[in-house]
Amino acid sequence: MRERVTVIGAGLAGCEAAFVLAERGIPVCLLEMKPEKRSPAHRSNGFAELVCSNSLRSNKLLNAVGLLKEEMRLLGSLVVKIADETRVPAGDALAVDREAFSEKITSIIKEHPLIQIKAEEQKTFPDPPAIIATGPLTQGEFLESIEKKLGESLHFFDAAAPVVAADSLDMTKIFKASRYGKGSDYLNCAMDRDEYFAFLNALKEAETVPLKEFETLKVFEGCMPIEVMALRGDMSLAFGPLKPVGLFDPRMNGRPFAVVQLRQDDSAASMYNMVGFQTNLKFSEQKRVFSMIPGMENAEFIRYGVMHRNTFLNSPGKLTCDYELIGHRGIYFAGQITGVEGYVESAASGLLAALSMSRRIQGLDLPDFTRETAIGALGHYVSEYNGPDFQPMNITFGIMTPPERRFKNKKERNTAMAERALKKINQLLGEF
Repeated sequence: MRERVTVIGAGLAGCEAAFVLAERGIPVCLLEMKPEKRSPAHRSNGFAELVCSNSLRSNKLLNAVGLLKEEMRLLGSLVVKIADETRVPAGDALAVDREAFSEKITSIIKEHPLIQIKAEEQKTFPDPPAIIATGPLTQGEFLESIEKKLGESLHFFDAAAPVVAADSLDMTKIFKASRYGKGSDYLNCAMDRDEYFAFLNALKEAETVPLKEFETLKVFEGCMPIEVMALRGDMSLAFGPLKPVGLFDPRMNGRPFAVVQLRQDDSAASMYNMVGFQTNLKFSEQKRVFSMIPGMENAEFIRYGVMHRNTFLNSPGKLTCDYELIGHRGIYFAGQITGVEGYVESAASGLLAALSMSRRIQGLDLPDFTRETAIGALGHYVSEYNGPDFQPMNITFGIMTPPERRFKNKKERNTAMAERALKKINQLLGEF
């Protein structure tokens, strides 16, 4: 029997990695500290818990994350498969019923005959073969053991948006629509100019949860707290998450000055999350200020927004492009702790790390995905970034190998890059 691989952490990356290995006949011991212990961001005991948004972002191939998901589908991704199965309306985005998503993945992992589950917290650096997928909230003795091997980690602050009960919303003030007439998947709370500036001023003056003295507010741009964004300029929200472009309010008989969008959070449409409203406001302040939004005067907050500190490795020069720890054969990292940012990117790193490990265990070389693919470009970014300030990265076409010829416009360029990437993935599938 093949040697058992230890996978530490049952988040998106850990579940993806465990499933990839087990499906290839490699036994896995999956260590997960829940339910014995939870991080500050976790609320359930399930695996693959989505702690921030319920959206896996765009599903369009002209968007880099849409391409990454399609590559993962071809490679047999568990996370993307279950996301497709638990999808809720969200226009061109792939959003999921977060509870159903977690429950399905938890069930599949627990029932797999080659995956053994241990509910315990890892405190020491593991022996190979192992995949460390403990996420951005890695802390305590285990983080200390990692930093002894790799040096001091980096950090930034991440925030989650509130979720409200659908039956507490005043639908006489809310209209259903997606931008540019592409369906009616979002609830839209429209503001006129006076309502917008009253809300903006209240938001600027609202109290936030104080950070510890040693922590400075270094936030990831993709999850910028709404109150921090508001301080960047009076129109920063109107040109950001509250932008009204592509929306027609039948009550105003035109485009509103600003719009707060709510996205369905569960398959029953009983809960909606506030799009772009990541926040570190005190809970009482969230209730007070967000209730100023038209249609949300009596909103019931099922979950308030929270902020937490995220830790990630200074990975360039320490990890290979398939996430193996340089100088420690058989030890891999995966997920947001590596410096990839986002649900899909996290799962993609777990998929690639497990593919690499499975090939090594079988005595085979891993085919080079190269920067021509989205999944390969992420690994190369994490391992080879050459700037002075390494930061977490969402997948973009900008980190992929550019096409050899010039194109008339961005659409044609991205289409060519997506076609090239999928052709490369299909070619590599023949080597698996």
